[in-house]
Amino acid sequence: MIEDVPIRGQMIRLGQLLKLAGVIDSGSGAKDLVSSGQLTVNGEVETRRGRQLHDGDVVAVGDQQLQVVTRK
Repeated sequence: MIEDVPIRGQMIRLGQLLKLAGVIDSGSGAKDLVSSGQLTVNGEVETRRGRQLHDGDVVAVGDQQLQVVTRK
């Protein structure tokens, strides 16, 4: 099941999304998670914590899937 994560604005960085969704507690947690290679964005492994995400992007960490939703 995909969990919608509403954001303000048109984009959010990957590390910020992970904190907003409660997947990690800190920036260093995001760095560790992203560098582990266990995270995908739209089905592709992502290793940049600063990756820009936009409406409709799906981030997967293990069994958890998060979809970026822009508030209108």
